Amino acid sequence: MVPTFVIFLREGVEASMIVAILLAYLDKLGQRRHFRDVFAGVAAAMGLVLAGGVAAYLLLASYAGSRVQTIFETATFLVAAAVLTSMTFWMQGHARSLSSELKRRTDAALDGRARWGLRILAFQAVGREGLETMVFTLAIVFASSGRGVIGGGIAGLVAALAVAFAIYRLGRRIDIGRFFTVAGAVLMVFAAALLADAVENLQQLGWLPVGAHLWNTTRALPEDGNLGDLLHVLFGYADHPTALQLGVYVLYLALAVGIFVARRPRRRRVGAATSPPPAAA
Repeated sequence: MVPTFVIFLREGVEASMIVAILLAYLDKLGQRRHFRDVFAGVAAAMGLVLAGGVAAYLLLASYAGSRVQTIFETATFLVAAAVLTSMTFWMQGHARSLSSELKRRTDAALDGRARWGLRILAFQAVGREGLETMVFTLAIVFASSGRGVIGGGIAGLVAALAVAFAIYRLGRRIDIGRFFTVAGAVLMVFAAALLADAVENLQQLGWLPVGAHLWNTTRALPEDGNLGDLLHVLFGYADHPTALQLGVYVLYLALAVGIFVARRPRRRRVGAATSPPPAAA
């Protein structure tokens, strides 16, 4: 429930920001009649993502316990970790230009067939967030017992809407950049756990060497127990990990989180820069 909550919260806030920017810009242009086109694109994206996620889960359920299931789960873990990492770095680098890019694309849509152009724009923007959320959710279901996933998703969406409303009401008093920084760092820990799970599956398939197990805490804290299941999804805990699993986990965290923190934009100190001339201001 906890990782699903964080994922839905993060993706929900980003999707809400995108929709809010589109609607605010259309309102500024006096094009409120196109609000319905934006909502139509959002609804289509959410419906398609939900249908795709349910279909993928039911398809995998038909191969429960088979080698095909293990291969599919491994691919999901790898894709989820890759997409999660890339979108976290993407948001870090494009957060400042997100609004101007959406406005430019909105202008282009209005110059052509406005209704379909805006629907496609909203569909693409929200659909990308929904697709990422679907992949992450499937990965969490495969990596854990799956209990609490629905509850965590609903709670995350409610919290995301609350954050979006607070941003609308409070504006600049909310540091949205810090929110994405913290959420990105937390999600990278989840990604490290998914990579460790992928390595474990690849070892079970015989595609990677197993080697010796570093420890065995199956009796004290089993991985399929309540606490073990929670620690496994949150931090990648394993009751009998191999050296390769632990190595991939630590290496990913060291590189990804280290680069993410190093690339974080630094705040300018007051007075550090010269004031612009009156005309430029």
